[in-house]
Amino acid sequence: MFTGIVEEMGTIQAIRRGRSSAVLEIQAESVLSDVHIGDSIAVNGVCLTVTSFSAQGFTADVMHETLDRSSLSRLKGGSRVNLERAMAADGRFGGHIVAGHVDGVGTVTALRRDDNAIWYTIQAGPEILRYVVEKGSITIDGISLTVAAVDDKSFQISAIPHTVAVTVLQDRKPGDIVNLETDIIGKYVEKLLTAPRAAEKPQSNLTREFLTRYGF
Repeated sequence: MFTGIVEEMGTIQAIRRGRSSAVLEIQAESVLSDVHIGDSIAVNGVCLTVTSFSAQGFTADVMHETLDRSSLSRLKGGSRVNLERAMAADGRFGGHIVAGHVDGVGTVTALRRDDNAIWYTIQAGPEILRYVVEKGSITIDGISLTVAAVDDKSFQISAIPHTVAVTVLQDRKPGDIVNLETDIIGKYVEKLLTAPRAAEKPQSNLTREFLTRYGF
């Protein structure tokens, strides 16, 4: 589990592409301080498993499903990426519950400065927007952000200068594709409310008369 508080920006050093998968080589610093093979690190919001590491970075496999559902397929050498290690049990919960399982992608359609903030408008499909609520949480490229406005075609977030400066939001411009993960709580609530009820248990034929007849 992650919180959407980006620890550092890494750099894609190389991408080894297979027929429908890829291996990412990512240069990093902070997230390597206690890294082990098998650890989870969110890369632009996508939970990936460390398969090897060195003093300069780490590698992670990306499977076909992940490439299809995220923007990782668009990365290239030199691309900067947001990095966050899985949350420690004694860590601060600074953002919101982030699974690292991207729901899909959106497109940046507009940027607007508002005094010390920057507004980003993100266009997304109805399958994502149904879970986006004003003042709710959403993860964009692994960053925990608050939804400022939403309609039937897009939503907006307002980012402070610090957030832009320490994440790949500073690289995003209209037309760019971003990874989106909606609030996991809303999805679970919907599942529980819409799941078909379990079949009613058959009524028992055990009656008082039956018990009396057989000496109970």
